[in-house]
Amino acid sequence: MGLRRRLQLYLATLHLLLLALVLLHYRAQPLVFIGLEAALLASWALGLRLIRQALEPLAYTQRFHGLLQDQDYAARLRSSASTEQGELGELLKLFNGMLDALYQERLRVGEQQGFLDRLLEATPSAVVVYDFDGRISLANASASALLGLNAPEGSTLRSHSLLEQLDALPLGESRLLSDQDGRRYRGQRGQFYDRGFARHFLLIDELTAELADSEHATYEKMIRVLGHEVNNTVAATASVLESLLYYRSQLAERDAEDFSTAIVAVKKRNVRLGEFIERFTRVVKMPAPELRPAAIGAILDDIVGLYREPCRSRGITLAWTRRDEVPLLPMDSQLMEQALLNLVKNAMEAVEAAMQEQGLQSGHVHLSLTAAGDGRGARLSIADSGDRLGGVPASQLFTPFFTTKKGGQGIGLLFAREVLNRHGYAHKLASTGAGETSFDIWLAPA
Repeated sequence: MGLRRRLQLYLATLHLLLLALVLLHYRAQPLVFIGLEAALLASWALGLRLIRQALEPLAYTQRFHGLLQDQDYAARLRSSASTEQGELGELLKLFNGMLDALYQERLRVGEQQGFLDRLLEATPSAVVVYDFDGRISLANASASALLGLNAPEGSTLRSHSLLEQLDALPLGESRLLSDQDGRRYRGQRGQFYDRGFARHFLLIDELTAELADSEHATYEKMIRVLGHEVNNTVAATASVLESLLYYRSQLAERDAEDFSTAIVAVKKRNVRLGEFIERFTRVVKMPAPELRPAAIGAILDDIVGLYREPCRSRGITLAWTRRDEVPLLPMDSQLMEQALLNLVKNAMEAVEAAMQEQGLQSGHVHLSLTAAGDGRGARLSIADSGDRLGGVPASQLFTPFFTTKKGGQGIGLLFAREVLNRHGYAHKLASTGAGETSFDIWLAPA
């Protein structure tokens, strides 16, 4: 039974008892009886009114609770003119003030949430948010694209080497990471509090292009300084050596011949040093590509014809495994030919080195040219059986001066990468896992 019913029952019981006492005066004192009867009726009406007024705040409290349950913070409690003043009016002002504060807070939080959602979708940084159980509760568009996540909610980062590295990041630390393709990232783990409990999140930025540009700028500056100093020294040394040869006639015949031989040897070494520096400066001083329609297949046919006989004499098979007809592609044919020449030569030398180390009698360099499905590009693959990259971290490939060739200088790959980057061609160098190393080029602007 509700409070209103109990109060009304109490009021009715009390007035019934009073009515019974009043009935005792019905015969003896009729006028007193009438007066007492009127007083009872007035008391009954007043009691009902007081109960209604006393319980009216409870009704407003129930309506306020209902609005909270429905999260209808924009609604307001209305009062009659008689209740605008006094305690009930103050109570209504308090309730409406609380509703207004909740509405404003909800509006502010909603605006912030909307801004945060738009920010997460617009930022190039990948953002992954975990729930309380360490599972993904949110991944923005950049995270889905960068990490290859499709509907990741509820899953964990355990399906890829980079994802496992990210999942193992300590709280509050930022580290440089790399994936199997040699791309480099900066990953950071942080936390925030939700309902009093900590939740973790990851921020991932790809730094491949930035680091490559930084490395290239550093390499270029170093080679320019080194080339300047070496060329000056080589030129001065060559002049001095030429001058020294004039003294040959002043020496005894036996000494003169030894003197001349030594001078010639130093001159040759001087020339080789100049050529060594020139090979590095060629990458730095590479001209901008002049794009004209060219047949990539014809360029490769010339390279195959050039190296087929040297390969055959070494027991290496240089051949096409697939050669689709592709349309003419805009490129600088001279730069592209030099880059592909370096790649084929590197592949041939890698196979020859592997044959000598393993005592093999044969090896192969296979070329494959596959037309793209849209008819506007192609994929070129140069695969060799040397497989020199099996134990090389992907992050070291294309690093200036890095080479797996004994006595190599690390110039060929660097030159090829520079040419491909200037053409906007995506490329990948990696071990296939089947005893081959493959250099893949996507001949369409990246």
